[in-house]
Amino acid sequence: MSKDYTYAVARIRGRETFLLSGSAMEQLAASKSYDEALHFLADRGWGDPDERLTAENLLKTETRRTWELIGELTDDMSEFDVFCIADDYHNLKAAIKLAYTGASVDEERLFVSGGTQEAKRIAQAIREKDYSLLPDAMAAAAAEAYDTLLHTGDGQLCDVILDRACLEAVYEAGKKADNEVLKEYAALTVAAADIKIAVRCGQVGKSLDFIRRALAPCEELNVETLAHAALGGVDSVAEYLTSTDYAAAAESLKESPAAFERWCDNLIIRHMKPQKSNPFTIGPLAAYILARQNEIKCVRMVLSAKLNSLPDEIIRERLREMYV
Repeated sequence: MSKDYTYAVARIRGRETFLLSGSAMEQLAASKSYDEALHFLADRGWGDPDERLTAENLLKTETRRTWELIGELTDDMSEFDVFCIADDYHNLKAAIKLAYTGASVDEERLFVSGGTQEAKRIAQAIREKDYSLLPDAMAAAAAEAYDTLLHTGDGQLCDVILDRACLEAVYEAGKKADNEVLKEYAALTVAAADIKIAVRCGQVGKSLDFIRRALAPCEELNVETLAHAALGGVDSVAEYLTSTDYAAAAESLKESPAAFERWCDNLIIRHMKPQKSNPFTIGPLAAYILARQNEIKCVRMVLSAKLNSLPDEIIRERLREMYV
């Protein structure tokens, strides 16, 4: 028997009214200073009034609130693992580099919450080289990445191994998901990441073997063709994309890396918007999580820009399309 999400979706509909709209983001971007931007958000209920008003505290609080709400609405948080896997691999990277350097650093500063695995468990697995504490796919990636770092000292190659493993895990979680929204999110995320990787590798002249190692397999793209296209740079990658479902990305790719990043994020949000009219499945909950992640990402970008006194025009060209 399928689950009844009617109550959960009704709660989500209520919370959607508090999401920042496109015009609200424009107002935030128009703030005259970092402090003014922080107060703009605080006036709209962002952050904890008992904590110091900083970007870090605001973003951490809003991320926690998002997952607390979802936790209230479902008894099976594993349904949303596809959104949390990136946090696992962030923590895995941090744990490996901490173990490698032997640095005495407060783990609370390095690790993020919200993953499918406890950060302390990941740290223990790496510190003790007990990879059995991790899921099989993550354990294999952790062992390969750590051994590579120990033998070569190549932090970039370590990251490549873990980044690809992360994308593969996201893609696999999407394929296993029962809901089409989750499947679509995973496919879009991995395809977009592969395109970004191809572009970056082409720009810095990486070898074909390196590019092949970095790209994650996905049915939406021919990664072998994409790898060869990367050798020719941005124009070559854009030309390949014209023959795929991502043809619309070609022009933004030629415009600038920032324009392409914006195109990717906007595409995902546009694909999620139809869930507003779907009250009987997990779709609206998944769309809300994505909306919040997109919102928090945009706010982080604006606050960082304000803190570094970047011109308003640079901020505006990086603003994403909002869910509401």
